[in-house]
Amino acid sequence: TPVSGVVNRVYASLGQRVKAGDSLFSLDDRKERAALALRESVLKEGQAKLERLLQLPRKEELPVARARVKEAEANLEDLRMQLRNAESVTVGRAISLEELNRRRYAVQAGEARLAQAKSNLELLESGAWKPDIALVKAEIARAQTEVDAAAVEIDRLTVRAPIDGNVLQVNIRSGEYAQGGILAQPLILMGELEKLHVRVDIDENDAWRFRSSSSAYAFVRGNPELKTELKFEYVEPYVVPKRSLTGDSNERVDTRVMQVLYSFNRSDLPVYPGQLMDVYIEDRTDQPEKSAAPEPAGAKK
Repeated sequence: TPVSGVVNRVYASLGQRVKAGDSLFSLDDRKERAALALRESVLKEGQAKLERLLQLPRKEELPVARARVKEAEANLEDLRMQLRNAESVTVGRAISLEELNRRRYAVQAGEARLAQAKSNLELLESGAWKPDIALVKAEIARAQTEVDAAAVEIDRLTVRAPIDGNVLQVNIRSGEYAQGGILAQPLILMGELEKLHVRVDIDENDAWRFRSSSSAYAFVRGNPELKTELKFEYVEPYVVPKRSLTGDSNERVDTRVMQVLYSFNRSDLPVYPGQLMDVYIEDRTDQPEKSAAPEPAGAKK
């Protein structure tokens, strides 16, 4: 598992055949799902804002704005009429200069209120401002990215099969704590049972006698009658220290070996992954055939 956590459910069972991508087990995801719900609510809020902007102008607001324009026009006309009447009075200064100026200023204020009402109506009829729409769309895109990130975090809590194969071991149970990273004992061990591999250790002193075209046979330990012909796969080109020691007193502990990989179909020989086998490989020299110091090899998963 890439992250640590408490196992919520185990889907795999021993011997089960699974395909790549099938769920093996999942971790507790309540915290991650809560975070996902929060980010989804933010996304819905942004989508609602965008929908509101796209629906502008509201048909209920237009009659009110038009009525305000008509009201401002009527008030302005009344103020202009009062100014004309005041300016027409010339006998004996019936209206003072201060009153006349006051009415002139009132007309100017009425003209400003009419211009403001017309501007509000025009702004309302034009709908939402394009920069406002672009800003809300950017917020929605960011919220969608956060939702996707939260969904990925939830998906990571479900460990899936990386290959097609069989479940060989299940070392985790519901309620246990699964440690992330590489472990000495895997939480679930998988392998392919249809085609098995044998890793053969050949002493470095005998490595020069090996050839890939030589015939090779594997024998089941405890019953040499059970054998099968092996198919050559490849040679690992790096000689390594021998790890599988027999414990004989005359065995060298500093032996280095060349590792060769062979394969065979499990239907040809009923063995299990992990078994040790004896392998016979024909000699490369022209001498009579003899065993190249058969080494035990475990079946490769």
